[in-house]
Amino acid sequence: MKSGIHPDYHTVVYRDRNADYAFLTRSTAASTRTIEWTDGNTYPVIDVQISDASHPFWTGRSRVLDTAGRIEKFRAKYAKFTK
Repeated sequence: MKSGIHPDYHTVVYRDRNADYAFLTRSTAASTRTIEWTDGNTYPVIDVQISDASHPFWTGRSRVLDTAGRIEKFRAKYAKFTK
């Protein structure tokens, strides 16, 4: 690999504050904030809004949408344009 053209690849902690979940991985993302991990070392921390611990698809807490009501509302709104 050529030197000087690749971003710094280092260990970081991604933290989902909504689910109180964090994991240690490697990334090119940078952060000025740090956190002390369970191994005693300090790593940069990147806060995310959603992860597999809080995403409705992975947790099984998905919402059911009322599609029939939405379709009827659409038809009523555009009924005047039909012949």
